Amino acid sequence: MDAAIPLSDHELFSSCDLDEARERVAQIYCPHRLETMGDETFLARHNHVRGHKISINYMEYGARTRIVPGELERFFLLQIPLLGTAQIRNGNSCHDSDIRRASILNPHRPTDMCWSKNTKQLLLQIDRGALNRQLSTLLGEPAGQVLSFEGHLDLTTSSGFALKSLLNFLVREIDIGRMELGHGLMSRHIEQTLMVGLIEAAPNNFSAALGSQRGSASPSILRRAEEFIDANLKSDLCLDQISAAAGTTPRNLQLVFKKFRGISPMQFWRCRRLEGAYNDLKLRNGNVTEVAMRWGFSHLGRFSSVYRNQFGETPLETRQRWH
Repeated sequence: MDAAIPLSDHELFSSCDLDEARERVAQIYCPHRLETMGDETFLARHNHVRGHKISINYMEYGARTRIVPGELERFFLLQIPLLGTAQIRNGNSCHDSDIRRASILNPHRPTDMCWSKNTKQLLLQIDRGALNRQLSTLLGEPAGQVLSFEGHLDLTTSSGFALKSLLNFLVREIDIGRMELGHGLMSRHIEQTLMVGLIEAAPNNFSAALGSQRGSASPSILRRAEEFIDANLKSDLCLDQISAAAGTTPRNLQLVFKKFRGISPMQFWRCRRLEGAYNDLKLRNGNVTEVAMRWGFSHLGRFSSVYRNQFGETPLETRQRWH
């Protein structure tokens, strides 16, 4: 197995056969329509770990693919892109999903999706009854109406980032053998935490009742800092410059980023630059060396290392995959 692929020791299947992929995926989710939308080589991979009331999945499709499951009925499905994009229709809600925006499929609404070529996603499957019971616990009374998530989940908000970080941490612990879903009280508590995190992070028809805080509630210091970073991605920034633009001290800015993003301001700046490099490589705006230099990475070995840590593949693999 490839250790760079999440949950690589838990492969359900890997196949170039469309019919086999449709049948194997349906065993975990539900019967669905699956078809390619181009002449690219089809390759499907599905890694799967089951817990008590959830399952964690890694899925990828090598070709541009349309997936039409209709109503999922039994479960909610959170989809977090690691690479590529997806167009999502769930009921009347239509949105795009990418590395900053996850999608949530409501089980009571019909779903129609298109995954771009070489899309790779982490998927959190949650039992519908379990999530509704967790909602009732948070409300302190029966919900009284169907839980419905609206639109995409912004992974750059504090709660969205925290949920993604927790899921990534759990995947890493499973991959190195320190965590096993479906066994023990700790596993059950982690599942409950993921459910609470989803209800808190994703806009839904109970958000107001629960008093959930959205990304708009992030401190103005954080917003000013991120706006300054995004406006100066190709410049050589330092912590003093960013904190001055945000109107605070370097120490306080570090504390704010740690609380709401889980990383330092300089790590956030590097992640944004890597995203810029990824987009250039995808669009073939230069070779790997040119792109690395353009985005401020003068040491190619270091660039390749941090790039792979963020996107799960080397810069050259990104460039080759998209063409």
